[in-house]
Amino acid sequence: MLSVKRYEKILEELNKRGAVKVAELSKQFSVTEKTIRADLEYLEKRGYLKRVHGGAVLPEGDIDLFPIHKRQEGHSEEKMAIARTALATIQPNETILMDGGSTTLALARLLGDFPVTVITNDVKIAYSLIEKDKVHLLVLGGMRVGSSSSLISSESLEKLKSIHVDRLFLGTTAVDVKSGLSVFNSLHADWKKRCIQCANRVTLLADSTKFGKVALLQFASIEDVDEIITDRMIDQAVLEQLGQFDLRVILPT
Repeated sequence: MLSVKRYEKILEELNKRGAVKVAELSKQFSVTEKTIRADLEYLEKRGYLKRVHGGAVLPEGDIDLFPIHKRQEGHSEEKMAIARTALATIQPNETILMDGGSTTLALARLLGDFPVTVITNDVKIAYSLIEKDKVHLLVLGGMRVGSSSSLISSESLEKLKSIHVDRLFLGTTAVDVKSGLSVFNSLHADWKKRCIQCANRVTLLADSTKFGKVALLQFASIEDVDEIITDRMIDQAVLEQLGQFDLRVILPT
């Protein structure tokens, strides 16, 4: 198993159990305990976990390793402000692709007052739109990815090659000016890359806590984004850094 895949699996186990043991991971991945300790050291240096005797535990900081229902509980006011601002940018009859995530879900719940076509692979987003008569809904299926509400399959990734949309509302785990946009799961990374390729306009929805952080797998650079909608808590230094790029940064009024 490649090290990056092992990092991903370790973080999944950590998310499920809250703690992992070196000996158990060594047996699970058929590698030496020395290799696992090196993996944990690598992940600790990047703030994804905290090493303890014989293993590792979740960090105390605001790291986005948790299922979507947990993420919705954090920064909910900021997410709603971002969602309302994003809603105001959508034109009637547009075709939009909605990436999975707590902020995109908040946006989906606001739709329904005007006609729009929504394509998504997120079951929570689909459920929130299913009874809205003015929303034409297309759901791309697959297997559930980790503890998320997203569905991904080789067929749905292939389907994206034949789709072109007006807008993509994109989510991410982390945003950094140098390292770009990143997530922890390789399937999510592949999905987001493909989504960006089929959109005429890419809008990143990310609350201010996501900035200045780097997750495990980069899926896009800042240059791949046309506009960013975030909240007013974003650091001024970050805004100045983003000002170097050819994109719009939109803050709630």
